[in-house]
Amino acid sequence: MAGPLSFSSMALTKTHHRDTYPAISPTKPSLSQAGKTVLITGGVSGIGFEIARSFAKASAARIIITSRRASALETAVQKLRAEFLSSGTDFLTQQADIGNDSSVIDLWNSLDSQGIFVHVLILNGAHATPFGLTLHHSGQIHLMEGFDINVGGNFLMASKFVKQRLRPEGQQLNLVNVSTAGIQRHPAPDQNPYTTSKAAFAALLGRIADERPSEDVQIISFHPGLLHTEGTIGYFRQDLPKWDEIALPADFSVWAASPEAAWLHGRFVWAHWDVDELRADKVFCSQLEKEGGFLKVAVQGLGGVSFDSYYN
Repeated sequence: MAGPLSFSSMALTKTHHRDTYPAISPTKPSLSQAGKTVLITGGVSGIGFEIARSFAKASAARIIITSRRASALETAVQKLRAEFLSSGTDFLTQQADIGNDSSVIDLWNSLDSQGIFVHVLILNGAHATPFGLTLHHSGQIHLMEGFDINVGGNFLMASKFVKQRLRPEGQQLNLVNVSTAGIQRHPAPDQNPYTTSKAAFAALLGRIADERPSEDVQIISFHPGLLHTEGTIGYFRQDLPKWDEIALPADFSVWAASPEAAWLHGRFVWAHWDVDELRADKVFCSQLEKEGGFLKVAVQGLGGVSFDSYYN
């Protein structure tokens, strides 16, 4: 899901990518995922499937894709195995519904019983309300469906990921959250339940990142772009001249799960932004260091709140 059509990328970099590029190429040695196990929710089609392909190109040892649909899982994993037959990557499937707590718990219990430790978690699965429904029309049901999955379900996935019994002492984890630019745009009445729940989860991850250093669990949320996928059919005009190439967010996910992205721990970024330009921008880097809330979801226009007066 990519969001409304009138987005501007805030021009944080002069270069605005619509396709993958060398700095985020999964074949780049510094982005290698060799020896790692990657779990991707919603990995049977669209962005999730392409992310699986990118991690395979990055030499991941094992890639696990999840979905509620067993038949779709089997089709997807057959395609992946056929394409990467000689790569050495092992592809596994796990049927799971991130909107169901028992299903999420069973997923992680199953992995633990198989002796599988997950190094990288890609939170791609999401609940999107039908386009055009406002809170006035959809009411609490649609709102809470969005929050139950996009916040509650994803939080439980993240919690189980961090608390893995098989996690070696000192082992770093990488969590990548596929978000949407809709969380920074106001108003977006067509997708209120979707964008508000996605904004809430991005805000939650930003605050968790404040409490856990990147050496423990590196967390990055990003907007994937406007993509012509199964998930966007019915949401956008299909004759748009400027769809983004799906390789862009797929390869960006690999970069975001690498040490090269550690300096963006806890932040929300766009896949379109050139990562080399960002890193070379001294003003940007200075702002990132000085402002704890920069590129995080929060109330804008107010300075930090101090509670010192309550204790003095």
